Amino acid sequence: MAMAVGPSSGDDDEVMSNINTTPLVDVMLVLLIIFLITIPVVTTSIPVSLPKERVEIRETKPENVIISVDTQGNVFWYDQKMATPRDLIERLKRVSSIQPQPEVQIRGDMAAKYDGVGKVLYACQVAGIVKVAFITEPPALN
Repeated sequence: MAMAVGPSSGDDDEVMSNINTTPLVDVMLVLLIIFLITIPVVTTSIPVSLPKERVEIRETKPENVIISVDTQGNVFWYDQKMATPRDLIERLKRVSSIQPQPEVQIRGDMAAKYDGVGKVLYACQVAGIVKVAFITEPPALN
C-alpha cells in the first residue's frame, strides 16, 4: 500500500481550458419559455384606443371658489343655494375681477344630470372665469 505525499508527476497541474456551457443553455431555454408564455398575455388582438389618465394632485387654496351641483341639479356656492343662474353669473363676475383670478372648482354629483353642471360651466364662461376644475374622488380599489 503506497501513499503519495507531495507533488506527483506534472500531469495534474494542467489548466482545464474547457467551459461547461450546459448551465448557460439551461438558463437560456427557461428564459425563452417564460417570454413565449408571457408575450401573448401582454398583447391583445382587439385594437382599442384607451383613455389617458393623468393624476394631478391639487391643493385647494382658500381663495378658490367651490360650486356644488346636487342630484336634483341645484347649484350651491359653497353651502349657499343659488336661486337663479343669473345670481351665479353675478357672483362669478365679481370673482373674475380679482387679480390673480381664483380657480372655480365644480363638485358635481355622479348621479346629477349634465344640465346642472353645464349651467355652471356656461355661467363661468359668461363671467370670464379662466380656470375651471372638477373635483372628483379616486376610483375604489377592488
